[in-house]
Amino acid sequence: MTEVALWRRLAAEFCGSALLAAVVIGSGIAAASLSPGDAGLELMENAAATAAGLFAIILMFGPVSGGHFNPVVSFADAALGGLRWRDAAAYLPVQVTGCVAGAVAANEMFARAAVSLSAKDRATGPHFLAEIIATAGLVLVIFALVRSGRSGTTPAAVGAYIGAANFFTSSTSFANPAITVGRMFSATFAGIAPSSAPAFIAAQVIGGGGAVLVIMTLYPRPTQTQTQTQAQAKGPAPRRQADAQAPTQSQAQAGTCEIAVPGESGTEGLAASHGNPTSGPARTRPADNARKRSRVKAPTVPQASRPRPSGAQFR
Repeated sequence: MTEVALWRRLAAEFCGSALLAAVVIGSGIAAASLSPGDAGLELMENAAATAAGLFAIILMFGPVSGGHFNPVVSFADAALGGLRWRDAAAYLPVQVTGCVAGAVAANEMFARAAVSLSAKDRATGPHFLAEIIATAGLVLVIFALVRSGRSGTTPAAVGAYIGAANFFTSSTSFANPAITVGRMFSATFAGIAPSSAPAFIAAQVIGGGGAVLVIMTLYPRPTQTQTQTQAQAKGPAPRRQADAQAPTQSQAQAGTCEIAVPGESGTEGLAASHGNPTSGPARTRPADNARKRSRVKAPTVPQASRPRPSGAQFR
């Protein structure tokens, strides 16, 4: 398959990152408006929208860029040999910019100030540990599936994991440096104070690095299933020359096969078909008279009435 141009991949990463931030922040604003004072219900609504939205966004842009929308995922992919390092470096600013643009769009959709820095402090020891675990789990889910030949299930698995991690981690599973930066620009339910962002990003990098080591241990190379899938995507292997020259069974039964003579090419190297009164004798060269050509067996004729061969009868 031809590699997608870098600018197209960057455009896909920008759009996907922007949509992801809009889904996360927008659903958080909506949840706080629909269920004020009920933190559990707000988190449920935010998690459900995030999981479903992430699933759809990966399906939309995954075929173009891989559907990362996350610098940790991009650099993990580079470390595992799936992406060039310079491409991963090019993804990073686009992902961050996309998440900031998505945060601004979410604020505007709900008649908030386009940019409003969050004051929600999240930098605590438990939150730091939660982000390490959340990010490590995300990277493990993605590359365990990819390297075992089950990449088709990745969008659903990632959406399900993030939805669950919103509840089982105390940090509500940011697991993404780009979305962490984007959520600083929204003083809403989903926001994070700028002073807390560095700790979250450091935890995410640690979690992603640890997950890469685990993947290298458990899945040191793509499995046979993935290798076969890649081979099928390239199409069937070309037929060997000997196989291409061999007549098929139906051709042999019909007596219409043309058998190539080694050393010749085109129509000059083919014996004329048997039983075709409209075809003239094949063009020959002086050297052809010395070669033995394959002939289709002639119809059985009684000995008494069998005519004398003319030499060109079966040409």
